[in-house]
Amino acid sequence: MLHYVTMSVTRVHVTEREQYLAQIDRLVHSQVLHGSESLCKLLRYLAEHALDHPGSALKEYQIATEIFGRPANFDSQSDSTIRVQVGRLRLKMAEYYTSEGADDPIQVEMPKGTYVLSFHRREGTAARLRAVSQSGQHEEIAAEAKAEGKWKVAFLVLLVTLIVASTAVAFWLEHNSRRADRASESVPPAFATFWKNFVSGPEEPWVIFSNGAFVGRPETGMRYFDPARDSRDQILEHYTGVGEVLAIHALDHTFGLLRRQIRVKRGSLLSLDDVKNNDTIFVGSPAENLTLRDIPSTEDFIFRALDSGPRKGDLAIVNVHPQSGEAAYWVGSASHANLVEDYSVIALVRGLNPAKSVLILAGTTTIGTQAAVEFVCQQNSLEEMLPRLQISDSGELKPFEAVLRVKVTRGVPVESQIVALRSGKP
Repeated sequence: MLHYVTMSVTRVHVTEREQYLAQIDRLVHSQVLHGSESLCKLLRYLAEHALDHPGSALKEYQIATEIFGRPANFDSQSDSTIRVQVGRLRLKMAEYYTSEGADDPIQVEMPKGTYVLSFHRREGTAARLRAVSQSGQHEEIAAEAKAEGKWKVAFLVLLVTLIVASTAVAFWLEHNSRRADRASESVPPAFATFWKNFVSGPEEPWVIFSNGAFVGRPETGMRYFDPARDSRDQILEHYTGVGEVLAIHALDHTFGLLRRQIRVKRGSLLSLDDVKNNDTIFVGSPAENLTLRDIPSTEDFIFRALDSGPRKGDLAIVNVHPQSGEAAYWVGSASHANLVEDYSVIALVRGLNPAKSVLILAGTTTIGTQAAVEFVCQQNSLEEMLPRLQISDSGELKPFEAVLRVKVTRGVPVESQIVALRSGKP
């Protein structure tokens, strides 16, 4: 005699918390955050706090000591590490939702002025409705319509079409409304003044990033190309530092605020005609951005390898005409030690074509270069520097050169300070 056992299968209920944590996992394992271990750790911490303590605010001190291992005497006024890291995470999250996460059902945000995450469902987006309309529901509708008659096919197809069309129209209206809102946002005066030379021309400015020549490969060892002993045929790779990559991202964001685009090109592909015919922003020092050696560059603060003393061979910024209280040169942490200090140059100089502007943003290391770019892409630092610069009657900046001292923590520039400046050069 056979006994039949009836089994019931119930759907496992996924809690809202699990859905939100799953969305955090998507962000952590995305290409946008790939390799950013500290940002991923920060994101998970902020998510768990938001879910475990809803409505509870977070302080910089708490994040600094619990996530970044800062000592109990951590002072947020003198150490901006947390603000820098949180700002980067906020940008990375925004980038994720405009690329690989565009169709995710849940959006994670961190409003400015707070360190608390918020979670929003995005089920009403046009992308999700398109996905639903193109899913297995089409097959169900078709099967049902076939069984009940052709008239129902036409009716259901029309109904689906109207739903999708109305959703698309709503999405289009909302999208254009948001674009209008962004367009109406006022540009901070500091940005408008500092970048005027680069946004007022008919063409987008060129951004030239360093592209130093190396021989060898990463798996066997790489070193700078030495023309005295290496053949150009041995150049197998070109290298661009992480600081330059983050710098390009910061510039792109800034010019987006200014409602202009930039054109990006690596230094090894730049021609002198490019410099003559375009406003140009150089990212990286002459040690890496070799094109700077072929055009007019800085006159007061020059990059040069030290030829004597205990730091012989290290790249420094030489002070050609030291003023009272200034050093003869500035050099960051020794090449064999942890990088905790670097120096950078920010300079607006006369180019090959006087009608075009040339801006140089460069550090003695890739982290210093990143700091120089971030300095001119942040409102508070621009507002600090602009009163010390000279502006023409037409509202354009006159040429200047400045040196920054950069404090570095765990490979991140956390604080920059002007230590020397020359403004109003002829």
